[in-house]
Amino acid sequence: MQEEFDALLRNRTWKLVPRPWHANVITGKWVFKHKLRPDGTLDRYKARWVVRGFRQCAGIDFTDTFAPVVKPGTIRTVLHLAVSRAWPVHQMDVSNAFLHGHLEEQVFCQQPTGFVDSALPDHVCLLSRSLYGLKQAPRAWYQRI
Repeated sequence: MQEEFDALLRNRTWKLVPRPWHANVITGKWVFKHKLRPDGTLDRYKARWVVRGFRQCAGIDFTDTFAPVVKPGTIRTVLHLAVSRAWPVHQMDVSNAFLHGHLEEQVFCQQPTGFVDSALPDHVCLLSRSLYGLKQAPRAWYQRI
């Protein structure tokens, strides 16, 4: 949890602001996962702060959500071409991918459970970057990349 929280702070995902009276403040929760090695043994524990995007209000917290997605058949076709023509194939992984998307709307969420700022306990997070769970997170990531 500390690693994830530190990554959120490094990325300047939000700034703490007094809770606006008119704001729809969405809640969040910690999601935990076991990361396994290829042989199936435990590699590490992973925690992710995820907001509850289903509580977002259309037209207020988000507008557009569409992001293009590649169909599996297209990927298979491209890989088949690469193999048949001996083209090199590369793969990449982006750590905390959705956290790199910039938000256009004003979205407020609660401070992460267990990491509430003791000096500002009644403040909320005004998001400047997307978080997992936001309806517009895939679109924000696509627009950024």
